Amino acid sequence: MRICLMGFGAVGQGVARVISMKNDYLNDKYGLDLKLVAVTDTSGSAISSEGLDVDLLLETKALTGKVCKYPEFGIPDLKNSKTMDMVDYDVLLEVTPTNIEDAEPAKSLIIKALEDRKHVVTSNKGPLALFYKELMSLARENNVQFKYEASVGGAMPIINFAHDTLPGCEIESILGILNGTTNFILSRMTREGSSYEHTLQEAQALGIAETDPTQDVEGTDAACKTVILANSILGTDFTLEDVKVEGISHITSEAIALAKKDGYLIKLIAEVSPYSLSVSPRLVKEDSPYAVDGTLNMATLKTDLADEVTVVGLGAGSLETASAILSDLVNIWKKT
Repeated sequence: MRICLMGFGAVGQGVARVISMKNDYLNDKYGLDLKLVAVTDTSGSAISSEGLDVDLLLETKALTGKVCKYPEFGIPDLKNSKTMDMVDYDVLLEVTPTNIEDAEPAKSLIIKALEDRKHVVTSNKGPLALFYKELMSLARENNVQFKYEASVGGAMPIINFAHDTLPGCEIESILGILNGTTNFILSRMTREGSSYEHTLQEAQALGIAETDPTQDVEGTDAACKTVILANSILGTDFTLEDVKVEGISHITSEAIALAKKDGYLIKLIAEVSPYSLSVSPRLVKEDSPYAVDGTLNMATLKTDLADEVTVVGLGAGSLETASAILSDLVNIWKKT
């Protein structure tokens, strides 16, 4: 399987590491040989129809910060659709940074690949939260697969789980914790009695929270994920504008202590139903499935046949997110 990889930040490099670690295993088990034939970052591209040396690619990025410095096959300033036109590939792997304003450049890259009848795998929430219906329609029209397990919950298996493991169940609603940064902050505030401001600074120092944490702490990241879950699992047609959102920046250590005294925790909970979407801080019981700690994500799927089914997994991390991407690549291989 020839892969054109757009984006070589933490997630893209995680994918490269996973290919280096698991390619022999995938070949033995599935007959799947993953080849990165093109990789881009902001500096340019590296292209080889025979497949790039993944370890050399990672070493080059670590030493120079630039994909285009890859020996012999690096090309400065060649990016995006121009790279896609220069290489023969089977799957576009799109892992550029999320843009929730207009979803670019990811949206245009995905559309081009689908129109070129290439399969697509992405971890990018922007195109899915804003243009899900359009993109899925385009994939169907061109008879190609469009996968996005890594866009929700990192390593937590939920989208493929709902489609492949519960295909006979009608999923009525989903309730869960979909943002690892806010869960870390609330968990640490509960355990240490620290203030929101102090705990946020600690999360930033540990690299768990971004320098600008707004999308996480104000609930926007989780809101994007509720849209993706609603449209992909419940079959709705929501966009980001349909989500009622409240973040955690106003939560105090006193409120958390008061809740804990009564046997409750405060968590940022996403609710997905066919009629409404919301993200807000809520009280949950200390012994409930929602009492997950640290950067864990979880989601409970309410079904007609299996009642409630809960999945849990690490919501962030380079290799963890890459594991979800790998599951999509394997599933595409199995179905082609």
